[in-house]
Amino acid sequence: MDVREIMTANVECISPDLTIQETAKKMKSLDVGFLPICEDDRLIGTVTDRDIVLNALADGKDCNTAARTAMTEGVFFCFEDDSVEDCADHMKEHEVKRMLVLNRDKRLVGVVSIGDIAKSKEKAAGQALKDISEAA
Repeated sequence: MDVREIMTANVECISPDLTIQETAKKMKSLDVGFLPICEDDRLIGTVTDRDIVLNALADGKDCNTAARTAMTEGVFFCFEDDSVEDCADHMKEHEVKRMLVLNRDKRLVGVVSIGDIAKSKEKAAGQALKDISEAA
């Protein structure tokens, strides 16, 4: 089974200059806890609701602080035609719970989570899910 079969498509990128308050509002409206951050048409990082709390609010930063301050730099990704098993192994290797999904032109086409993998019923992916959860 390919990642494209289980991923969530139509992922929105945000600007690194968006405030953490605007970022949180975007997460709320989309009902997500994770957003990719793009600058000049390139992925430069990701931000989670947890990142906002730990990297901004816990340090006393106000709601007008840029998302760039809270983001995790670097991007872990897989390709839409990768197998679910390979994607799960990649997630396990990097100890991440979400992976951006790119097409072969390196354009963002989706995101896949450990929950998506758990629902896929791929046996090896299930083992990777267990390993990721235990590492967290």
